[in-house]
Amino acid sequence: MAATFQQGGIHPFEGKDLSKDLPIKVVMPEGDLVYPMSQHIGAPAKPIVQKGDRVLVGQKIAEKGGFISANISSSVSGTVKAIEPRLVTNGSYCNCIIVENDKKYETVEGFGQDRDYTKMSKEDIIKAVEEAGIVGLGGAGFPTHVKLSPKNPDQIDYVLVNGAECEPYLTSDYRLMLEEPEKVVGGLKVMVSLFPKAKGVIGIEDNKPDAIAKLEELVRNEDRIEVCPLKTKYPQGAERQVIYAITGRKINVSKLPADVGCVVDNVDTVIGIYNAVCKNIPLIRKIVTVTGDAVKTPQNFNVRTGTTYQQVLKEAGGFREQPEKIISGGPMMGMALFDLNVPIGKTSSALLCLTRDNVAELEPSACIRCGRCVAACPSNLVPQKMMEYAEANNVEGFIGINGTECYQCGSCTYVCPAKRQLTQAFKHAVGSAKAFQAAQKK
Repeated sequence: MAATFQQGGIHPFEGKDLSKDLPIKVVMPEGDLVYPMSQHIGAPAKPIVQKGDRVLVGQKIAEKGGFISANISSSVSGTVKAIEPRLVTNGSYCNCIIVENDKKYETVEGFGQDRDYTKMSKEDIIKAVEEAGIVGLGGAGFPTHVKLSPKNPDQIDYVLVNGAECEPYLTSDYRLMLEEPEKVVGGLKVMVSLFPKAKGVIGIEDNKPDAIAKLEELVRNEDRIEVCPLKTKYPQGAERQVIYAITGRKINVSKLPADVGCVVDNVDTVIGIYNAVCKNIPLIRKIVTVTGDAVKTPQNFNVRTGTTYQQVLKEAGGFREQPEKIISGGPMMGMALFDLNVPIGKTSSALLCLTRDNVAELEPSACIRCGRCVAACPSNLVPQKMMEYAEANNVEGFIGINGTECYQCGSCTYVCPAKRQLTQAFKHAVGSAKAFQAAQKK
């Protein structure tokens, strides 16, 4: 029987059939590459190149700007054209390094060379991940070298690979599990080697039976690695839900996975660890799902970081029909785009183009106290009360009913018959609450 989380959850239209059956297509970039300094949680990276410098594929062009930060490497060879603010996916301007691609793709020395992780110390493995700039590629962007360095490594007894990919329409992790399963297992073996008491578990939703079968076959003779089928239910891929489904352990906003003996990374992050440690390849590419009923040929693309969404859409054949809504990411947790001339970074997951904007078509009305949002919430919260505090800008009241436990999965908004913009309000309220709590501490 497939494992799952305890309460709440929904079953939105999956939309995965649009892109799941075509293989990943490699895209070679055109024009300039744009590298934002903020492609991760924490302090922005600091440029270590200057205008006019020539750079190579795999060369570090920005170094981490603090303990919670990550390096950035060039995905092409060419010349640094500028270091200046550019528009990014969230609609703001971010300091970026712009590299003019010379299309020679000359690499730094040692790029792609095989390394035997079993002959490397734990410190060397973590340093390789740090140098490569690996972050959580499921969207959070937390620096992976920090995650692999918990305070009490001997207390880690689970290393979990999140292969749920529960967000509707997204199929990049699914295609990676089919096309590069050896790298998934290889990266997990590297991670497990850091924690002598840990068992590695790959959690995959049961709407991906072929991926489950392929990885089960690969780990058949692995003593410390197994595959755990998960029930198909949104948000099964949320970190808290994955941990509970596989281990039965609970965490909240005040805890890290390491506090309950777990390290969790998604499929592409684990492949990034394999590439960094075993192949000496930094994070310079992203697998992006380009999909939606407005796209001519929905598919997954292997894209070099710094490439624009505009180019990857072109590789998918462009628009079949003019979209009403374009989203960076999935429909539940993604962010609407108003300009496709923005760079694909480490946390980019998808470009979703829809012919109808179902949200904009519906006029929100007053809450009817039906309680559907409460039943759907995977964090066991009361969204209708949270909304009252959010609308009144009552930060202390919002905190008092555990509103900061909300991670904006969108389940409440999806089921609300009044079509209230709950998730949008909670995103703002959680930000205000965290700022208030930080000020209180000071």
